[in-house]
Amino acid sequence: MIANNPHQSARTRLNPYRLKLTLMALPFFILVVLFNYVPIAGWVLAFFDYFPGVIFSKMEFVGLKYFKLIFFFWDDVQNALVNTLFFSAMGILLSPLPAIFAIQLTEIRALKLKKLIQTTVTLPNFISWVIVYSLIGSIFSFDGAINRILVNLGYEITATTTLLGNKNLSWYFMTFLGIWKSLGWSSIIYLAALAGIDRELYEAAEIDGANRWRSTLHITVPGLMPTFFVLFLLQIGSFLSVGFEQYFVFANSLTRQKLEVIDLFVYRIGINSQDYSFATAIGILRSLISIALMFSMNSLSKHIRGESII
Repeated sequence: MIANNPHQSARTRLNPYRLKLTLMALPFFILVVLFNYVPIAGWVLAFFDYFPGVIFSKMEFVGLKYFKLIFFFWDDVQNALVNTLFFSAMGILLSPLPAIFAIQLTEIRALKLKKLIQTTVTLPNFISWVIVYSLIGSIFSFDGAINRILVNLGYEITATTTLLGNKNLSWYFMTFLGIWKSLGWSSIIYLAALAGIDRELYEAAEIDGANRWRSTLHITVPGLMPTFFVLFLLQIGSFLSVGFEQYFVFANSLTRQKLEVIDLFVYRIGINSQDYSFATAIGILRSLISIALMFSMNSLSKHIRGESII
């Protein structure tokens, strides 16, 4: 009867509270459209022989020429792809760490110690990668603090002794820095999910004789699983996009081969070489593969768990 009442429907649609919520969300929606959807129009560059300053009507339409060019430069593309896949795979393998950290943090009873640890671990997220590079360079560079200590202890130092110039360790060093910088920030959403778990479940488990480990295993972990799967699906969607700034800052002549991910490769082709059409073609393929991975994992989650985010 309420649905058939036009006056009630009008009052529902014009609810001031809902209108305020809509207006609050509108600026963020506009930002998403401007910075994530409007630039898609630039994909047209991949199908034209583009030169800056030339209008599209005077550009030569080349079809899939630049997509085929990817196979001509396959060695460089493959190197960037392998680096990207490694960092993405490590990110997925280490994705439970923020949840584990959040669980451990909630077990700390001393409130001041808990806040100190959370603040200390979260603070690196707000430090620019440029600042991080300066700090790491002052410690691990060829003439940094670590090598100076080793020299004073009588060790012979070579250029490969520094972590910043050792390409064999660069993958793992970058992974460590990424975890160090993002662990605290990534755990915040898990802390929010932990706060939403009904405390009566823990009280009932305690009455039944369950210790803290069993309560964590049978209550906390299942309570975090929906949040974990949502974040996991989003991470799969960005499998070929591991960021740019970190690898741009730390890459040098000794480690570039190991640190040139797809984003950095696109930057080098598009900006340094000014081959905008080729860089756009690579970016399009990366986006299409990411979308395909996202929908595939979403369908798999819906089939296995009966839940999905799309």
